[in-house]
Amino acid sequence: MSEKFDAIVVGAGASGNAAAYTLAKAGLKVLQLERGESSGSKNVQGAILYSDALERIIPDFRDDAPLERHLIEQRMWVLDDASFIGTHYRSEDFNKPPYNRYTIIRAQFDKWFSQKVQEAGALLICETTVSELLMDGERVIGVRTDREGGEVYADIVILADGVNSLLATKAGFHYEIAPKNVALAVKEIHFMPQETIESRFNVAGDAGVVIELAGKITKGMMGTGFLYTNKESLTIGVGCMLSDFKRQKITPHQLLEQMKEHPSIKPLIAGGEMKEYSAHLIPEGGYNAMPKLYGDGWMIVGDAGMFVNAVHREGSNMAMTTGRMAAETVIELKKAGKAMDEKHLAAYRTNLEDCFVLKDLKKYKNLHSVFHANPYFFNTYPELLNQAVHELIKVDGVDKKTKEKNIRHNFTRRRSLFGLVGDAYKLWRAFE
Repeated sequence: MSEKFDAIVVGAGASGNAAAYTLAKAGLKVLQLERGESSGSKNVQGAILYSDALERIIPDFRDDAPLERHLIEQRMWVLDDASFIGTHYRSEDFNKPPYNRYTIIRAQFDKWFSQKVQEAGALLICETTVSELLMDGERVIGVRTDREGGEVYADIVILADGVNSLLATKAGFHYEIAPKNVALAVKEIHFMPQETIESRFNVAGDAGVVIELAGKITKGMMGTGFLYTNKESLTIGVGCMLSDFKRQKITPHQLLEQMKEHPSIKPLIAGGEMKEYSAHLIPEGGYNAMPKLYGDGWMIVGDAGMFVNAVHREGSNMAMTTGRMAAETVIELKKAGKAMDEKHLAAYRTNLEDCFVLKDLKKYKNLHSVFHANPYFFNTYPELLNQAVHELIKVDGVDKKTKEKNIRHNFTRRRSLFGLVGDAYKLWRAFE
């Protein structure tokens, strides 16, 4: 395997497929390497597909992509041990095509995307591990695989090899990711009749609902849960920072099992048959934890570049957008006859800064450290908020002024006035 390509893409997830497709569609000679037995075989996601990101790559994707439900309602719940306080947003505008967001089954979707990549002209080789990058001094000139005669050369290597990015770490382009910057998420898929899902979530046809969950379900750890509707199944999961799991000495599986027993969640999944369980690392360090994204002969996209907006639970759109923009940068340099060196590849970072990707990550760059240092946001405040609402709603002969006084006393007793003001200030600064 000593052939020369215009580009080598390592990984066949959302970012790798986006990059390989865009490159191949432009007529470049592309090799895509995937260590799994097929695209999607080892990829895990909630999974929500954001149509805008994919539409910019494959405009007519809705014609044949394996989509589950288009989302018309977003729920956000903050839970204590026995209740939740939350908000719902449901819009009929989201129920009109072209739809904005969909739930998907990741394995099915990735196979479809991979087929599109191959139809565009890229060569995909699966069950192939890239052991290291080939270097000529400081410049990447190709990759070495575990196949016989497995050295392959290219003008550019795009690393879409996931959160660990072992290749970039081995080459010194990427630090070893810290436990405080990565979440460990687990999910299950529970199958049940379509009519049951539609009845429980008040939807019809292919419309769906997403519920984002926060609060005491994470046992004071920095993290969130989720519940998504598919056509004939529900996807439920929870994720917390790896450093918190180590500190709490609770397994992700135990955390998910406890979350499923919450009285507000248990009825929604009752009667379902669990047929799939998976776990995955998610890069959530944000802007301040991002590695260098390019250099002589190489670029990083997707999870490998820490491209996840944990606040809005956006990952697949950033993966596809970074993959596309990396490819577009290469295409433009090819057209201009310019070298794939660090100087010229800087256009990739510039383009990311001009779009939502780095703008959004930069906006929330300090929020990660605020939440990580303040477990009150994941145990004390959810409990106080739920107790406050419970007290106001309960009719027990106590006047409302006294109730309000009791609520204020409860907040200051549990967190102190200084603590409340300090926490509010930290949040304000983080969102500023």
